[in-house]
Amino acid sequence: MTTPAPTLALIIPALNEVESIGPPLAALPRHLFAQILVVDNGSTDGTADAARAAGAEVIVEPRRGYGRACRAGLAALRPETSAVMFMDADLSDDPADVKSLVKTLATGGWDLVVGSRVLGRAEPGSLTPVQRFGNWLTTRLLRWLWGVRFTDLGPLRIVSRAALLRLDLRDPDYGWNVEMQVKAVRLGLAVTEIPVNYRRRRFGRSKISGTVLGSARAGFKILWTVYRCWHASLDTPRGPQHSQD
Repeated sequence: MTTPAPTLALIIPALNEVESIGPPLAALPRHLFAQILVVDNGSTDGTADAARAAGAEVIVEPRRGYGRACRAGLAALRPETSAVMFMDADLSDDPADVKSLVKTLATGGWDLVVGSRVLGRAEPGSLTPVQRFGNWLTTRLLRWLWGVRFTDLGPLRIVSRAALLRLDLRDPDYGWNVEMQVKAVRLGLAVTEIPVNYRRRRFGRSKISGTVLGSARAGFKILWTVYRCWHASLDTPRGPQHSQD
């Protein structure tokens, strides 16, 4: 008896990415996904229309915030969905890495697979010094507090639906990714990283790293999320299954 293929969904939060959203949607291996959801997070530039024209299902979440957009996408999943991939809309994530993430989740028995830009190839200028330092600091904190060796908080990742239900993610904005990783550690889920490519933004300006204020807000929120999870979980189990491939 053969094991049925997983039913996968892709969620892409998007805020004012009318020029960027089409190319990654065109380059995706669409046969892997039962749903491709672009969550329009309060755009004012026609992002939703561009996403629909490229064949995506558009979900509207007018309240801005990366976490809110992700949660809106999760609320629109079909009941049979078995795993969810998250991807940015700005052409920085490489659609060519999607197959590797899907294969790793399907064949490795993992609950969460994070695409690491640190282990992979980051195009010069794609990660600012502030981003690199923030990643280094946060992943070191996770190692000190929980003994887990992450290298990145990268946006490209895939997680099983069962794990998502247990994670009960609530952060409305910049803390979403680190909340996912910290809670996975706390719950003892099977997590791993694989190398992925990362490219410079081709159009527009980043909502986080594009401004000093945006970078500062994101950095503070990420560190606050780590602290909040640590403070709430002093008696949680340590030492989840973890690997770097």
